[in-house]
Amino acid sequence: MAGCGVCGVVVMLAVVMLSSRVSADPDLLQDLCVADLTSAAKVNGFTCKSNVTAEDFFFAGLANPGATNTTAGSIVTGANVEKIPGLNTLGVSLSRIDYAAGGLNPPHTHPRATEIVFVLEGELDVGFVTTANVLISRSIKKGEIFVFPKGLVHFQKNNGKSPPQSSPPSIARSPGPNRSAPPCSRPRRRCRMMF
Repeated sequence: MAGCGVCGVVVMLAVVMLSSRVSADPDLLQDLCVADLTSAAKVNGFTCKSNVTAEDFFFAGLANPGATNTTAGSIVTGANVEKIPGLNTLGVSLSRIDYAAGGLNPPHTHPRATEIVFVLEGELDVGFVTTANVLISRSIKKGEIFVFPKGLVHFQKNNGKSPPQSSPPSIARSPGPNRSAPPCSRPRRRCRMMF
């Protein structure tokens, strides 16, 4: 009987250990790890630098609209660890997308990130395709949010149905690497959004 009790305890310990490894989010081991963008070594992102300043956590690059005279009629401006070294190892990034009238952020995916789109100006047609090949889509306008689940093909298009309205940028977060869309601006019925 004592042997069965020991087996039961061992099995219970194994289950507890495995479930805690599977269900727990990893905690950061340090308060911050500002990226040393000059280091050739890469360990879970960039290596940490020792001389940290406020500039490592600042980026002004989303303040102005980008040029939308591209093939797709949109431009993505990313705010990621390459531009904000203080984001290193935090699993978050932000982007701004500017759209010309009819501009499109073509279908794409983020294999390790869920994306949240927040429209600052104008109106967008947005959508994603499920793994069952079902299109989930709708139009969203200024002040509205739409979520694209991690790994699913998704898109945004400025439908140009209403003229954009000026509004200050807002911040929405998207964990992990991202290659998506931001805001719309005034000239030529462009649309602005942040995510």
